[in-house]
Amino acid sequence: MKIAVIGSGGWGTAVAMLLASKGNAVYLWSWIQEETNRLNRDRENREFLPGVMLSDNIICTHDMGICTEGAELIITAAPSPATRSTAKQLAGFVKKGQKILNISKGLEEKTLLRLSQVYKEEIPQAVISVMSGPSHAEEVSRNLPTTNVVASEDMQTAQCIQDIMMKDTFRVYTSDDMVGVELGGSLKNVIALCAGISDGLGYGDNTKAALMTRGLAEITRLGIKMGARPETFMGLSGVGDLIVTCTSMHSRNRRAGILLGKGKSLEDTLNEVHMVVEGVNTAVAAYKLAEKYGVEMPIVNEAYNILYNGKDPKEAVFSLMTRKRGCEGK
Repeated sequence: MKIAVIGSGGWGTAVAMLLASKGNAVYLWSWIQEETNRLNRDRENREFLPGVMLSDNIICTHDMGICTEGAELIITAAPSPATRSTAKQLAGFVKKGQKILNISKGLEEKTLLRLSQVYKEEIPQAVISVMSGPSHAEEVSRNLPTTNVVASEDMQTAQCIQDIMMKDTFRVYTSDDMVGVELGGSLKNVIALCAGISDGLGYGDNTKAALMTRGLAEITRLGIKMGARPETFMGLSGVGDLIVTCTSMHSRNRRAGILLGKGKSLEDTLNEVHMVVEGVNTAVAAYKLAEKYGVEMPIVNEAYNILYNGKDPKEAVFSLMTRKRGCEGK
């Protein structure tokens, strides 16, 4: 079948390669012509996935009409800040009932919407699903065993996409909890940023384990308030994605956190990472969502203070460690 992938970053390219390896005709859209030219010339995404060659049945294009015409599935992989503009550009090419699978993770900062909600607003004629889980593009592109979850309000749609995505190195589960799957995949980036800050400060495994555990508690509290099921956060898009993003050097959020923990400014950190660091944007949305829903999220609050109020990371850790006594599970 023909499949369109909108977004030629590392993750979009990796998923295009995954689907091409199953014999599909995959059209990979880039937002600038120069990038399309490089991909077609080099047959390699040298910026994000160096050393991994694109298969012959991946067609790279800057023309969204050519990319999407006749596609049985459209996969969107735009960074969260570019989601709405991408959706607006895509809307005119989408027919009623078209399946769109969003594989990006994040929240829209201004509206606090999940990315699927942004697509629903801009492309109401489409059927929107999402995919999340522990899945570094660097590993998926090299066929290392990986497992994700596809969530849709319609389980037949989720199962259809499950069949399209599955192969012997990429296992896919289904869920109807879109809220939980999206929030888990988004908010874990803030916690991963904090885990990196902890590493940059020279703290140990105990500190990181505490951040991950209490971070998951914060994500779950907010998720329940927003209508998600608590068990979703014990799954691939919750604890699974949290583990891989907090512990791997593939994680740009963790790498950015390490630089912040070593004393670099946010501007210098983002310049050095040289890729979108979703946790930086998501920290704002998470902070505002905690206020909106009246949910206590002290780790998110301290991440926000470090990023946007200039708080010293060591002082932020001290603030967390000296909070009033608490009871686990409450």
